[in-house]
Amino acid sequence: MCTPAAGGRGRVRLNVGGRVFETTAATLAAAGRDTMLGAMLDPSWNPAAAGVDAQAEYFIDRDPACFAVLLDLLRTGDLHVPPHVPEGVLCREALYYGLLDRVRAARWSELDGDRLRLAASVPGRSPGDGTAVRAAPDGGCCVAHGGAVRVYNWVLEERRPVHLDHAPVNDAAYLDASTLLVAARERSGAGRRDGGGVAAFSALTGEIRHRFRVSHGRQARSFTPGALAFDMDCKIFASCKGRLNEYGVAAWDRATGGQTDFFYEPPACALGEADRLQWLDGTETLMVATMFPRTDSSFISLLDFRGRNVVWSWSDVGTPASLEDKHAVHAIVLEDGRSVCVVNQYDDLGFLDLRSNAGGVRWRSRSKLTSGKKVHTAEETCYPKLATHGGQLFASTSDGISVFSGPDHALTSTLRASDGGAICDFSIGGDRLFALHNEENVFDVWETPPMPII
Repeated sequence: MCTPAAGGRGRVRLNVGGRVFETTAATLAAAGRDTMLGAMLDPSWNPAAAGVDAQAEYFIDRDPACFAVLLDLLRTGDLHVPPHVPEGVLCREALYYGLLDRVRAARWSELDGDRLRLAASVPGRSPGDGTAVRAAPDGGCCVAHGGAVRVYNWVLEERRPVHLDHAPVNDAAYLDASTLLVAARERSGAGRRDGGGVAAFSALTGEIRHRFRVSHGRQARSFTPGALAFDMDCKIFASCKGRLNEYGVAAWDRATGGQTDFFYEPPACALGEADRLQWLDGTETLMVATMFPRTDSSFISLLDFRGRNVVWSWSDVGTPASLEDKHAVHAIVLEDGRSVCVVNQYDDLGFLDLRSNAGGVRWRSRSKLTSGKKVHTAEETCYPKLATHGGQLFASTSDGISVFSGPDHALTSTLRASDGGAICDFSIGGDRLFALHNEENVFDVWETPPMPII
């Protein structure tokens, strides 16, 4: 990589692909010791850098146009990409120098729902059959289309997809930036152990890494998983519906892939059909939500796997007749861990107190807060979804996403940009928000621009 030559003290000459750059050692050192440029001048990594007359010129056999962009980023903190520099190539070069995180940080700031701006709209491959969108930790995402999951890196270049041999996908989740967890339901007429279940795939190559099995009475059983979740330690969870009434929630060890537990569905507590799971760190419990229209009524439970107890539960069974046409269609535990937010098919927000089993939903109509609200029709298939991030609550509303802030969850912003139709799903992660539209199967990418440098 390096060819020494003479140079002045504190100044460094770099010949990158035949083009000479001159900068200061301080500028390169600011990249950090964990980067190639920072290590190049660190005596711990490069003994030649310890002397007063250290090597002052290096030859690096890489792309000079991209290096010019990266050097300017180190000098100014701003990222200016000329039109002739492909973003994918720039990211490849940034990865080589160890500057990819710095490039991403210059592209967007930590996500703030009130400052989000539309960055891109990506057309889908199979109009009308998008099931779910999931944000990756590194700013990429995946989109489930029938029996395939299409994977995009953070510059929105499509990687090799995950194919499940026509088994429809119910849910997907990123264990980490390189590992994708997929839950697929069994095909009609499939064999007892074929065409369904939970598996881990490489998000880079689409190849399967491990299939998670469920056993009852020490015998492996075929099952259809619904929703996925995992804790911060080492467990993976999935709601499961078996062929012999083995309904409940399975747990696996993330490191070994072996089944560690199965929480069987107790009476009057729908678990196997659950379409929403959420792990709660504060109480070390798992929220399991089975929502309308998957079932006639909605059920929410908190499971303690350690004591094998249902520690909290709620259902809208027995709702008064005047309200029976309103059903909770999605649920999320708020970040304070004290309450559950639910939303019904008419976009009304409701709140449940996790500290009490006796209270009902405190509904708050959003029609007074949102102008131009579209009414859901009987044929509407895209029900509202919820998410939380950084103390803010996000709720999809037909073709937009509403942002609620503060302890009283006041409406502070509305995101609406694409003409792809109603939003069937959205996801937040990697400091981005991804919204999947149903009609055209387009997903929008929202980012928070960096604050101006004064």
